[in-house]
Amino acid sequence: MPDEVVNDAAHHRYEVLHDGAVAGFVDYRFAGDNRIVMTHTEVDERFEGHGIGSELAKGALDDARAHGWQVVPRCPFIAEYIQHHPEYADLVRSAT
Repeated sequence: MPDEVVNDAAHHRYEVLHDGAVAGFVDYRFAGDNRIVMTHTEVDERFEGHGIGSELAKGALDDARAHGWQVVPRCPFIAEYIQHHPEYADLVRSAT
């Protein structure tokens, strides 16, 4: 089964599902006027080194784009992902 990134809005996080189980997540909060603040990323240690974190970041950023949200990357992993994938740079907005 391919990995799937879903928005668990009730828990304010994106989850990446691997074989139906949560393999990692990105916590977020909204900061008004269309900003989503991505605060923390975590990947289950069983899945580290397999690209799960990158799939998760891509899925979360693609969803933010689809909703017209601007991203405040407070999480170092998300910030670094954007730095290495400039196609997402247009989503970045400062926290102020």
